[in-house]
Amino acid sequence: MLADDQLQRLRAALEQADLDPAVEITFKGEDADQREAAQFLGGAFVGAIFLMALILVTQFNSIYQAVLVLSAIVFSTAGVLMGLLVTGQTFGIVMVGLGIIALAGIVVNNNIVLIDTYNRMRGEGLDSVEAAMETGRRRLRPVFLTAFTTVLGLMPMVLAMNIDLIGRTISFGAPSTQWWTQLASAIAGGLSFATLLTLVLTPCLLVLGDRLASAWHAWLPRESVPLTDP
Repeated sequence: MLADDQLQRLRAALEQADLDPAVEITFKGEDADQREAAQFLGGAFVGAIFLMALILVTQFNSIYQAVLVLSAIVFSTAGVLMGLLVTGQTFGIVMVGLGIIALAGIVVNNNIVLIDTYNRMRGEGLDSVEAAMETGRRRLRPVFLTAFTTVLGLMPMVLAMNIDLIGRTISFGAPSTQWWTQLASAIAGGLSFATLLTLVLTPCLLVLGDRLASAWHAWLPRESVPLTDP
C-alpha cells in the first residue's frame, strides 16, 4: 500500500467525520515534501520550455517549427507513462519529474537535428516531400543510435541491477536502486516512444506545414499593379 493511498483514505475519513469547523488540519511530512517538489519542478519545467522556445524561434525563424520541436516533449510523456507501466513503477513526483525534464533535452536535440537537415534540403531546391524523405534517410542512423545507446545504458538501472566487481556477483532489486529505477524507466520509455515519433511524425508535420504555408500564400490576394500610360 502506497503512502499516498493511505493519505487519500485518511482525507476521505476526515471529510465524513463530524469535526468542529474551527479545527484546521494540515498534512506535513512526505506529503508536504511532495507538494513542494512538484511546485519547484513545475516551475523549472515551464522555465526550461520558455528558454528553449525562445532559442528555437530565434534560430529557426519559424514559430511553427519551434512549436513542432516542443510538441515532441508533450508526446514523449506518453512514453514515460508506458515505461512506468511496463516496469511496474509508481509515478514518483521527484524522480519521474527529473526524468521528464532530462528527457526534454534529448528529444529536443533529435528534432533540432531533423528539422535543420530538412531546412537545408529545402534550401537546395528539393520539394517538401523529397526533402522529408532525404532527411529521414540521412538522419535515421544518428537519431536511432542516440536513442538506442541511451536506452541500453539505462537498462541496468531500469532492471535494478547491482554489479559487484570485487565479489563478481550481480544482484537485482536492491533497496538502493529504488529511486534510480523510476528515473531510468521514465527516460528509457519516453525516449523510445519519442524516437519513433521523431522519425515518422516530425517529417510528416514539416511537409504539412509547408503545404499549409503554400496554400495560405496562394489564398492571399495579390497586390494590384497600377496601370501606367503608354
